[in-house]
Amino acid sequence: MSALDRRKWEWENATAGAIAGFATVAAMHPLDVVRTRFAVNDGRLTNLPTYKNTAHAIFTITRLEGLRGLYAGFYPAVLGSTVSWGLYFFFYGRAKQRYSKNGTQKLSPGLHLASAAEAGALVSLCTNPIWVIKTRLQLETPLHQTRPYSGLYDALRTILKEEGWSALYRGIAPSLFLVSHGAVQFMVYEELRKFVVEFKCKESNKNLGSDAKLLDSVDYAVLGASSKLAAILMTYPFQVIRARLQQRPNRDGIPRYMDSWHVVKETARFEGFRGFYKGITPSILKNLPAASITFVVYENVLNLLRLKRRND
Repeated sequence: MSALDRRKWEWENATAGAIAGFATVAAMHPLDVVRTRFAVNDGRLTNLPTYKNTAHAIFTITRLEGLRGLYAGFYPAVLGSTVSWGLYFFFYGRAKQRYSKNGTQKLSPGLHLASAAEAGALVSLCTNPIWVIKTRLQLETPLHQTRPYSGLYDALRTILKEEGWSALYRGIAPSLFLVSHGAVQFMVYEELRKFVVEFKCKESNKNLGSDAKLLDSVDYAVLGASSKLAAILMTYPFQVIRARLQQRPNRDGIPRYMDSWHVVKETARFEGFRGFYKGITPSILKNLPAASITFVVYENVLNLLRLKRRND
């Protein structure tokens, strides 16, 4: 593969990832709002409503806050997800190319893991401020005691004015640990895809060919959901820790939690092991179909771009 072809391949990955990320957020955002509110509610907060379950949360938010409540934080979510997926697939593609010596060597599971971890760390450093703003907008309810943000720009300006630049990187430690989420997801996805391709080749007595000819959208959807479930179960506690750290300080400017260890101690003390998995049901309901949508869109857009490049 020439240097020009490699560059085109990298940008094709980034474009496919960005489009896939946007499609995912647009479809699944209300469940993300519910997940965030469950994750931060330690039972001692007075500025968040209490929900019995996911369905009750969606009904209550719709009744009290309308569609605007269900799509709180939508703009930073779209921005963050589109940028994150675009950068993730771009960095992931570059890492795989580098570790495979420009495609001349087959990657082991460990190198798939290293590629995904490298991409995830770079994306976390680039996008953490967006996720801080998204979390805070999602947590604004009629019970909130501080002046609400009017939108993404007002939230950014207010955070910088009242808390400084460091506030935009609250939760960066668990975010970097959450790199393992993407690493696990992509490693499981790649290994499952390899297994399915080999299985289909044996079934049809054909030689290994292009994945695009052997796999269809149903395959990509199942592979995406399966890999996502494995990643969620292993890494969800880090999402709870990050969400709790990214909450807005009280009216005196004092954060509810000082650092990650403080979150761990308080959660374990007052809520036990279950506290680290609060909101996992809406997370699974959101992320399994979301992962399916993401990988179906990503793989099909990538196949179209490859076809266009060959025709050119």
